[in-house]
Amino acid sequence: MKLIIQIPCLNEADSLPKTLLDLPKQIEGVDTIEILIIDDGSTDGTSEVARQNGADHIIRFTKKKGLAKVFHAGLDASLERGADIIVNTDADGQYKGEDIPRLVKPILERKADIVIGNRDIENIEQFSWIKKRLQKIGSFVVRQLSGSVIPDATTGFRAYNREAALRLNIISDYTYTLESIIQCENKELAIENITITTNRVERKSRLVSSIYVYIKRSMITIIRIYSMFNPLRLFSNLGTISLCLGILIGCRFLYSYLMGNAAGKIQSLILAAIFIITGFQFLILGLVADLISANRRLIEDTLLRIKKIEINIKKNN
Repeated sequence: MKLIIQIPCLNEADSLPKTLLDLPKQIEGVDTIEILIIDDGSTDGTSEVARQNGADHIIRFTKKKGLAKVFHAGLDASLERGADIIVNTDADGQYKGEDIPRLVKPILERKADIVIGNRDIENIEQFSWIKKRLQKIGSFVVRQLSGSVIPDATTGFRAYNREAALRLNIISDYTYTLESIIQCENKELAIENITITTNRVERKSRLVSSIYVYIKRSMITIIRIYSMFNPLRLFSNLGTISLCLGILIGCRFLYSYLMGNAAGKIQSLILAAIFIITGFQFLILGLVADLISANRRLIEDTLLRIKKIEINIKKNN
């Protein structure tokens, strides 16, 4: 059983040595533990520091690609190197290495495909009141859309078994945390949670340049992924709402017409027609999107088979 701990890095030369030192060297049920560093175009010598501090594998991008692409590249690289379990953690030392054995335990016991380490958001001192509220609201939205019970949807401390890593296809160019949960729930992968404590991190997040940008990009990601997996439900709901509004406004005009008070209310008739036409367009769009979604699932199944074949070929060679 091989465990690979992947660590996405961007200019983490100062914090990386302590983070690597904190990682476990042995875990019951795991034969081999290896460390993979994915350097997202760092300019401070992060890759060299990682090499000097015992990283087993280093992937370095010459240009910054963003956390989502770095994470997905780490999954692919870990699978190519024969990982049975992949743990993702941060380079800044926020997550504790001593929690990794608990994180992988449900996977070793074959109780879960994915395990998520949930932070105690309310007791993280460096999080502002606004950030804590946004974290909770974001996690609530993801739970409602995905049907999950995950209290901390933005945590990056996660473990994946081989099957889960193979099935994940991250398309966002911003962050993987929200998208991967919605994907995993829709692909019926078993998810478990553990509660963790965190270390204090003084530096500001490199992912969140501002609250406004974070909210905007996170909402775009959530809507995009939800519509990709549940297009018929999304557009049917929008179409139904539009149709109902159009019918209500149309009934109002009809009532006025029958009562002889229709003069000057032609705007209601026009507005009703707009809502009804828009509603039908949403319903048609939902049907078309659902057909596209079915095609996407077939493509993903084909991609999964190709990935497994490639891994088996590399293993045999």
